[in-house]
Amino acid sequence: MSIAGIFTDFFKTSGGLQVVARWAHILAGITWIGLLYFFNFVQTPAYAELSPGARNEAFDKITWRALWWFRWAAMATFAFGLLMLAIYSSDSGKNGAPNYASPTHFQGASILTGVLFGVTMLANVWLVIWPAQQTVIGSVRRQLGGGEADPAQPAAAKKGARASRANTFFSITMLWFMVFTSHGVGLGFGDKLNNPAIYWILVLVLWAFVEGSALGLLGGLDSAWNKLAFDDHRKTILFGFVYWVVIYFVGWELILKP
Repeated sequence: MSIAGIFTDFFKTSGGLQVVARWAHILAGITWIGLLYFFNFVQTPAYAELSPGARNEAFDKITWRALWWFRWAAMATFAFGLLMLAIYSSDSGKNGAPNYASPTHFQGASILTGVLFGVTMLANVWLVIWPAQQTVIGSVRRQLGGGEADPAQPAAAKKGARASRANTFFSITMLWFMVFTSHGVGLGFGDKLNNPAIYWILVLVLWAFVEGSALGLLGGLDSAWNKLAFDDHRKTILFGFVYWVVIYFVGWELILKP
């Protein structure tokens, strides 16, 4: 008599490593997105109401620590997600296994949509938000020590804030497709989808517009779109849901669904 457990077929798609990787991916993702929402929904409006001295103290004592967990949780989410995809890829499309490698099949198109936004968000954390916050917090610490503020602080703060709001905006659609990949199969979609090229053009154009705007590449950091969607976190949430509606209901329900 055999005893099934986590070490049975450990390295296979249905084995224990995949379960552990999924668990760690979700745990790290909760930490990452939770801190993202804390920064945007709690910290930013609260800090705006503090005196400059109190705000500088908070940046030095709270934000610095939170950013450590934030950026490494983002990296861990990515690493465990990559491990999951590597495990799945060994059986992808074989013997009835979900085809996670194809952008024209249900699971592949769904997970790759989520990956597009997730990797963009990771890049924003490490290449935009973290360098910008290093400048801001370095300036804050100079002021706390009696020195002058870094002239680059306002521009760095704006750059980091735009990228952080873009991540909040993207997170709604990203999280939907991460869940949709495993749980949306019963919604009437066939394995092979219709019009995938049109779908990917739609997704990539919308993605490029939002990301390019947030980075200041389309009209600068204070473009009309940035001010409309990113100045107020409540509008970021609202437009983030509108964005999800367009990608899912237009992309999946109208363009892709057989």
